[in-house]
Amino acid sequence: MSKKTQTTGTHPTLTGAEIIWATLAAEGITTVFGYPGGAILPAYDALRKFPIHHVLVRHEQGAAHMADGYARASGKVGVAIATSGPGATNLVTGIATAMMDSIPMVCITGQVPSRVLGTDAFQEVDITGVTLPITKHNFLVNCAQDIAPAIRHALQIAQSGRPGPVLVDITKDAQQNSAIFDFEAAKPQAYDPHPMLSVMDTHLREAADLIRNAKRPVILAGHGIQQSNAYEQVRTLAERMQIPVAPTLLGLGSFPASHPLNLGMMGMHGESWVNHAIQEADLLIACGMRFDDRVIGTPSTYSPNSKKIHIEVDPAEINKNIKADVALVGDLRQVLEQLLPLLPGRDGSAWLKTIAESKGESAVRDIRNLPDDGHLYAAHVMHDLWHITEGKAVIATDVGQHQMWEAQYYHHDYPNSLITSGGSGTMGFALPAGIGAKFACPEKEVWIIAGDGGFQMTACELATIVQEKIKINIAIINNGYLGMVRQWQEFFYERNYESTPLVSPDFVKLADAHGIAGAAVRTRGDLADAVAAARNHNGPYLLNFMVEQEDSVYPMIPAGKALHEMIRRPNNNPLVEKPTDE
Repeated sequence: MSKKTQTTGTHPTLTGAEIIWATLAAEGITTVFGYPGGAILPAYDALRKFPIHHVLVRHEQGAAHMADGYARASGKVGVAIATSGPGATNLVTGIATAMMDSIPMVCITGQVPSRVLGTDAFQEVDITGVTLPITKHNFLVNCAQDIAPAIRHALQIAQSGRPGPVLVDITKDAQQNSAIFDFEAAKPQAYDPHPMLSVMDTHLREAADLIRNAKRPVILAGHGIQQSNAYEQVRTLAERMQIPVAPTLLGLGSFPASHPLNLGMMGMHGESWVNHAIQEADLLIACGMRFDDRVIGTPSTYSPNSKKIHIEVDPAEINKNIKADVALVGDLRQVLEQLLPLLPGRDGSAWLKTIAESKGESAVRDIRNLPDDGHLYAAHVMHDLWHITEGKAVIATDVGQHQMWEAQYYHHDYPNSLITSGGSGTMGFALPAGIGAKFACPEKEVWIIAGDGGFQMTACELATIVQEKIKINIAIINNGYLGMVRQWQEFFYERNYESTPLVSPDFVKLADAHGIAGAAVRTRGDLADAVAAARNHNGPYLLNFMVEQEDSVYPMIPAGKALHEMIRRPNNNPLVEKPTDE
């Protein structure tokens, strides 16, 4: 703290700028991601006095995605910092991404001085107004004494109930003025984010009856399992009652992929037998998921003969997309801890056998034994990367075809091992989010997997990697197209590839210009050695995988269609392999 700091009683008098960092440090925040500017400059001037590591990004969108990736990988709150005006608005995409996926994040922005608020001053933007629809809450602070209470309350809101982003906008004069810093007095009032748990006894009994009597139940495993830390409870439910489990995209890793009860991912690009099992089920137990459109297809045709038990922390999600027969509103782990004693066990062997028989050859995703025909497919990259890393890496993906191939071919056994943008589908997410994940888990192997389109949106953050001297590996799935858009054009727009062919720089040379080693990979035979080189290199490494250009993700359920109306991989496709005994 400053040598000029005054003390009133046992509490120091600090500038508002110092209070920002003192509050974050006292809350246990050790890393923040940001970019300085005039309206937040007092805070940056005070930063040197506090034990907080600031990661200088190259674009404020990167700061938001890094804070997001940090939160997803660690389970803690991610913090992003920006100045007013364009600095603050550059955070918006990252804030919306975190809001859609329920990620705990606090964004602190500088604002013009109080005396010129509302005058269209230089770099003034009403960022609280802009972000109102995409935050759980936001604050405009114009007094130094209100900074600590606002930040502490923001951190509480971000983590409580259904997590999400919170923004704290602090005027420049509030940062420059002084106030007594009393951390304890700034503590927000405690509250119970799950008040409905105490009145659910009847609903719990109804849910238990449905589960005991079901012949064809399926557990839908959502992102809420990870956020509630309900892994053990969900696994106990599945094993005790012999119920197969179907994860959502953001639920991957919440139930081990290698577990015999794990069916694989559901939804638009989920496995065909998984969607078939959901359609044939007589009971769905939705655990921390919100029935979004990429999961259910058309609501009117979704699992028409099943009862639905919906366990969800956010009451607003109940009956929003799919009507629940029994709604259990509350923290998933707490709900299951009350439900499990009512469930003695059941024999699910007949239903599990039926599902196994429905898989057929479509279940084969082990493509190790396919002959090398000189082509490199994205599926090869994902599958071989999974084998080489033994499934233990943290993977941050961008959005598009490679995201779905990763979900299909990299089998996640561990929680928080897939960092990806689900609800918002934000291109440019992977590189900064992967950097955030590496700061959250510096001891883990982190791979960024991005398409050639999305990578270019935030490629400036390569410089952040170099400046921070972090070891991170980057795999670019380069097919020369905006791949998922091209796939839709192929299927639904008569192959009119308007504006999807993509000219890209030489990514290896681009990496080299930043001081990052790299290599291009064009055949599967070169893949293993290239990945080994990246893993063994003492520093960041970029691999540019030149994959088949017009490959598509299968299966695919067209938007607005029912789950059974899926497009399957053609039988003559080179990625179809007969089952083996291996």
